[in-house]
Amino acid sequence: MSVSLARLRLARTEGVGPLTWRRLMQRFGSAEAVLSALPGIAARRGSQFSIPPEADIAREMEDVARMGGQFLFLNDEDYPPLLALLHDAPMVLAVVGDPGLLHRSAVAIVGARNASAGGRRIAEDMAEELAAQGIAVVSGLARGIDTAAHQGALRKGATIAVLPGGLDIAYPPENAALQSRIAEEGGVVVAEHAPGTAPLARHFPKRNRIVAGLALGVVVIEAAERSGTLITARLALEAGREIFAVPGSPLDPRCRGSNDLIRQGAHLAESAADIVENLPEAPREGPLFTPRPAPAEAPEIAFLSRPDHPEAQGDAGQILDLIGNTPVSVDEVLRRCHLSAPGLQAVLTDLELDGRVELLPGNRVLRSAQG
Repeated sequence: MSVSLARLRLARTEGVGPLTWRRLMQRFGSAEAVLSALPGIAARRGSQFSIPPEADIAREMEDVARMGGQFLFLNDEDYPPLLALLHDAPMVLAVVGDPGLLHRSAVAIVGARNASAGGRRIAEDMAEELAAQGIAVVSGLARGIDTAAHQGALRKGATIAVLPGGLDIAYPPENAALQSRIAEEGGVVVAEHAPGTAPLARHFPKRNRIVAGLALGVVVIEAAERSGTLITARLALEAGREIFAVPGSPLDPRCRGSNDLIRQGAHLAESAADIVENLPEAPREGPLFTPRPAPAEAPEIAFLSRPDHPEAQGDAGQILDLIGNTPVSVDEVLRRCHLSAPGLQAVLTDLELDGRVELLPGNRVLRSAQG
């Protein structure tokens, strides 16, 4: 089995997420060693892993190659360096186009899908000016602001499109031509999921973390109070990225979230110059500001006790007591427990493999239904 095939096979194993993948690779040293160890781990801890057949992974590699794409694996030199800084950086990216753009200074532009004409104009103009200065523009290829940002960037430079599904699926469908144009005209299209993967609701927050993780700063143009755009901004803050917001009318509900970001401490941005002047060379060590508490992104899950799943003892029991049924930051757990950071990560790995906790994007953790 080739090294790339083994790593992709591990990345596509059900039950192994980005955080678990990173820790298992550190523990065992190679994807081949991890794949060999997984059956024993599953038997010892009662976990379940669904390792895909080699033939399926070989076919995926052939499909991506046929599209003119390639895979970028975490910890490789060609993997995007800013994205690699995330705790939950994707194990692998499938890309088509120019992967060198993923190493360039980048700014993400995100906002409302039902954006106003004025908002789209601002997105296009900002993206064009940023691209003309050699800055890559990142967005999610969604309707509205995302589409305008990609189109504006292509006028003078390059853009990076991050998909919520597979490389071969355009979403929304009307952006199929734009997606192809980005890949063919010096841009790059990025997908965390395998070809053929439909863009499901649970994929969008994962896509958003990649958009935020690839950029030094995130510009918000027209975002409602409860929107995926604000999730992207919050993930960017947690990753130490700069936050910019374009002010909008207080009478327009599409602008309430972006206006509130300015109220909380985001940079007010009216032009590309406002962004360039405040764009750092590297991420911050801490967030630009502490965002207001966000509403739960998923309904609470009732705790289910199982007679064949005994209560955890010792360090695992203490950590489980600190983790509830709504997402909590791993850093917050670390502040409230007696363990070192490596010790906590080891316990969380064991609890995840045992099916008791779920590790979420944004370095957060949630108690699982069977936890």
